[in-house]
Amino acid sequence: MAIDGVNGPVNTGRRRFLTATTAVVGAVGAGIAAVPFIKSWNPSARAKLAGAPVTADISGLQEGQRLILEWRGQPIWIVKRSQAVLQALPTLNDKLRDPKSENVEQQPDYIRQANPELRSLKPEISVLVGLCTHLGCSPEMVAKIGPAPFDPEWKGGYFCPCHKSKFDMAGRVYQGVPAPTNLVVPPHHFADDTTIVVGVDPQGAA
Repeated sequence: MAIDGVNGPVNTGRRRFLTATTAVVGAVGAGIAAVPFIKSWNPSARAKLAGAPVTADISGLQEGQRLILEWRGQPIWIVKRSQAVLQALPTLNDKLRDPKSENVEQQPDYIRQANPELRSLKPEISVLVGLCTHLGCSPEMVAKIGPAPFDPEWKGGYFCPCHKSKFDMAGRVYQGVPAPTNLVVPPHHFADDTTIVVGVDPQGAA
């Protein structure tokens, strides 16, 4: 039996128990304190709303399919367009309000420079904010080329059933509809052939 200080004998079994208990409580406390720190490594909800980038793997995206992400609280549409759709886009210019993407507020400059009709960095991959520029509704994607109830000469695109606005598969708005401008193309770049980053311009972009 050991002597502890001037207060007489100490129960060593009780001491071991108290020491072990203190160590366990300390470890648990340290773990709890670490959780907010670890979480801080990832973008918070506020950071995401402020524009934290969103990364997506598009390796499995097939022609005519759409991947929907969220960035800044908005739906982002990533669509793989078919060759038939790409060939049809230039034929629609006479029906569109802004076929050459001259409204600079609707897409970054590097998108216009790449191809104002396709409005994309890669011909087959379209990236758009999925909100109608009329009242912010979410249009329906009707990618198939062929007669549609709202357009007998439909070449694929987006139709907003709320107020009948129409956009082609590059997000360019048709003439004579309530929507005043093309759908917005958000800032984005390709980290590699199958990875897209929404919210960050390509390196070196003005």
